[in-house]
Amino acid sequence: MRIGNYQISYPLFLAPMDDITDHPFRLICKEWGADVLISEFISAEAIVRYVPQSFRKMSFDKEERPIGIQIYGSSIDSMTKSAQIVQEHAPDFIDINAGCWVKKIVSKGEGAGLLKDLIKLEKIIVSIRNSVSIPVSIKTRLGWDSNNITIFNVVKIAQENGIDFITVHLRTREDGLKGKADWSWISKIKEECKIPLIVNGDIKTPEDAKECFRLGADGVMIGRGAIGNPLIFHRCKKYVEEGVTIPPPDLIERVKWCLKHFELHIQYYGEEKGIVLFRKFYNWYFCGYPYISKIRKLLISRRYANEVKEILYLIIESPEKIQEIPHESVETPQ
Repeated sequence: MRIGNYQISYPLFLAPMDDITDHPFRLICKEWGADVLISEFISAEAIVRYVPQSFRKMSFDKEERPIGIQIYGSSIDSMTKSAQIVQEHAPDFIDINAGCWVKKIVSKGEGAGLLKDLIKLEKIIVSIRNSVSIPVSIKTRLGWDSNNITIFNVVKIAQENGIDFITVHLRTREDGLKGKADWSWISKIKEECKIPLIVNGDIKTPEDAKECFRLGADGVMIGRGAIGNPLIFHRCKKYVEEGVTIPPPDLIERVKWCLKHFELHIQYYGEEKGIVLFRKFYNWYFCGYPYISKIRKLLISRRYANEVKEILYLIIESPEKIQEIPHESVETPQ
């Protein structure tokens, strides 16, 4: 599959996830084999109003390439102008969000809300495609709900109007993240899709990735399966391309990644903000560990980066000693 200047076999994409796929997380995933990165989704309205936070979300380093910046909105004018601004930041492609299921987004006709107005979606695609010179992709869902499956219409609109590739989350908007993504749609969509098809939804193991490729996907996008588990990309790549099985990471490996991720987070956000923002990752990195509740309480009670790192180093060197830390030392953060 080609993305701009990049030719990639069996490409593995990191899914755009709000408050997750920031610069530090992308660097971790890239190091462990993610082929293509995408930013957090960014409001077109915020971009055209030059909101500083939206511009920070667009920043990336050269080692993150190929990388796309994803935008969302319902205004044709704002989506077009924001795409032009995004192009100035020189990503490898622009991704149109037509799949976010969150109520506050769809209630404004944005994200998956566009699936209820395919005429507007087509106008947005045409306007953006005519306004930028870099590749443009779209991420969408099967439809609004099980009674309104629109994926074939969206595929037709996309490929007739110059979209370079399409990503399909194999659930409807109504499903959100509930239930199981329906992979039976992959081969059916591929029959109608003349542009590269990337699939997304419940891809959590190397076997999952291989099956999606077998069913006809040109690329695989991994989201929640990568949080706290960046090795998933390397494991999938080795299994899909070489048939080599790499075992899942043990606790010590995960804690080492957590430590590196934490340090990148502090460098990027600063100590005070970085410590708070990183707390959401602890449950993922320590998933399945018997002392996770106590570890999490210990970590979120710490106000300084060195204190957090001391606990992580202790787990790496002597995980059993976590039980020796007295309960009264666990404070509630103010």
